[in-house]
Amino acid sequence: MKIVDCKTFLMNGVNRNWLFVKVVTDQDVYGWGEGTLELHEHAVEAAVKAMVPRIIGRDPTQIEKLWQAMYRHGFWRGGPVIGSAISAIDQALWDITGKVYGQPVYKLLGGAVRERVRAYTHASDLRGAREKVDEGFTAFKTGGWEVGKGSFREEDGPEALHEKIGAMRKEVGPEVDIMIDNHGRDRASIAIRKIQAIHEFGVLFFEEPTPPDNLDALAQVRAAGGPTDLATGERLYFRWGFKELLQRRLVDVIQPDICHGGGISELRRIASHAEMEYIKVAPHNPNGPVACAASLHLCAAIPNFHILETARDMPWHDKVQKVPLKIKDGYFELPTAPGLGIDLDEAVIKSRPFKPHAYSGSWDERDGSVADV
Repeated sequence: MKIVDCKTFLMNGVNRNWLFVKVVTDQDVYGWGEGTLELHEHAVEAAVKAMVPRIIGRDPTQIEKLWQAMYRHGFWRGGPVIGSAISAIDQALWDITGKVYGQPVYKLLGGAVRERVRAYTHASDLRGAREKVDEGFTAFKTGGWEVGKGSFREEDGPEALHEKIGAMRKEVGPEVDIMIDNHGRDRASIAIRKIQAIHEFGVLFFEEPTPPDNLDALAQVRAAGGPTDLATGERLYFRWGFKELLQRRLVDVIQPDICHGGGISELRRIASHAEMEYIKVAPHNPNGPVACAASLHLCAAIPNFHILETARDMPWHDKVQKVPLKIKDGYFELPTAPGLGIDLDEAVIKSRPFKPHAYSGSWDERDGSVADV
């Protein structure tokens, strides 16, 4: 069996565009992958095409050898664009290999260590929180900032967050887990005050308290102590991007993204490193259905899995799948079909062409300076 083609598909999912990759073989077996990188989809598409000469004519079941060729033969390594291209192709290779051997991908990873995979979704306000709980979710994540309010002062953040999380906790009760995504917007002192402000509500974790560019700032937050778990990692790429974070034990939970961090192959390695440091893995997963399926197989097979993000309530998330992934009472059921266990409807993809989005950056500060997204 040889790889004969690698196709890319861009699909508009209304609030973002998804980039799918289809690796095709000479025996009519194909595999799907996803490299969605919001606002940079065309850059990833070009990077995928640059990878094709490294995999064309090769055996798709030699996943590790092809991964090494994609990563090492380009000289320029790392980053979200190259990472997303490699990730998408890697997922597709695992999909093909599972089909060749007639097994779900998690079986090839050593077998499932759990019977189902717990998921969480998003809620921006009280109404959203109640809706998600009523849908069966036992956990949700909410923002740590008043996004889009240009007059909002950073210094007011801790008090505002205390009020928001307090109201949510009262609304959903003590049994539902709440997570906070700070999106790396704060300097360390403000992040510390925010975490102190919500300790009493028992949140599951506080995500990206500071920007991902400076681990020493995160170390300052870590040193402040407190019972709230810290999480980060969606903007780190490949195992080398996680090395210092894990060795210094700066967080309790890491959040690698299977679309950007190197695919199933690399996230499995990152998870193994985290396991040695007693750190949990909660994959970042707000993208399309292929990324969700690939994440699901990974989560089924790693012992230090924590909880999986999902945005499957996005329009067209289920419609583009010929047989959608199943979620019940806030848990994903494990697929039983070979490979990733999903297939995409190319007619549906074609019906939803790429749609350029207006620049969806952050807001400006009150003085006109640029704020973090």
